[in-house]
Amino acid sequence: MATVAPPNTWSYALRLPHDSRAARVARMTVRAALDGHDMTELLGITELLTSELVTNAYRHTKGPASLRLTALDDERLRVGVWDSSPHIPAPFDRPPGDRVPPIPLAPTDAEGGRGLLLVQEYASSWGGWPLGGRLLGRGAGKLLWFEVGGGWMSP
Repeated sequence: MATVAPPNTWSYALRLPHDSRAARVARMTVRAALDGHDMTELLGITELLTSELVTNAYRHTKGPASLRLTALDDERLRVGVWDSSPHIPAPFDRPPGDRVPPIPLAPTDAEGGRGLLLVQEYASSWGGWPLGGRLLGRGAGKLLWFEVGGGWMSP
């Protein structure tokens, strides 16, 4: 007997080169997947948070990254971004569901420093895992993920 996934679950994976255009490609992939699966109510926040994680992977590592979108059976979407750095930034360094005080705001004239705060504020959950050894031929690094949807409403 064949194993069949529940009807509303699906997963897409995309390998991203170390390229300044990777965040744009990731946003386009998110848009196509969510449009194709009638999950457009999650589009804006998913594009934004995905873009933040992919941009951080580009800015803070020298190698490729990977994006995985997974629709879960309870109308949630999980987005994972793998990169080659083993460093897991706050708040991803805490166990999932362990709510921590918000990350301090970046200075108003800073060009960055707000992405993880956005994830902390608008994702229903998030987490990070260090990856030792080799993962699918990519070597060590980390996986940062967040979830949106499932009836959870943003503040």
